[in-house]
Amino acid sequence: MFVDKLKHAIEEEYKAYTYYKSMYEKTDDPLWKDFIQHAYEDEKSHYEMFQQLYYMMTGTFVQNPKKPLPCYNFKECVKQSLVDELDAVEMYKEMLLTVPFQQAYNPIFIAMHDEMEHAIRMSTIYNSLK
Repeated sequence: MFVDKLKHAIEEEYKAYTYYKSMYEKTDDPLWKDFIQHAYEDEKSHYEMFQQLYYMMTGTFVQNPKKPLPCYNFKECVKQSLVDELDAVEMYKEMLLTVPFQQAYNPIFIAMHDEMEHAIRMSTIYNSLK
């Protein structure tokens, strides 16, 4: 059901936002910091868009999403982020095909596109690490 997937997406976007904030502190490379900052700002935007969409559909917001454990090992965090971003693309693709009304299309499409971009950024970082 679309609304259940949307709730899951809200929780995952919040986790990604907080995870990337912790990853940001684990590198001194200015380009990687820029890539990670770009991603966490996007994730925050997705979280907010999805909360608004959820409210439109249910009259409530998703309360108290859980925070993930912070990033401890930069390379492993980047690798996990790459996997998570690719998983998000697949979920948003499925959601896009089942949008229940027109206003739901744009936020899902934007998030799907951004997650593909994040996967490219994380792959670039991962492939440069020793």
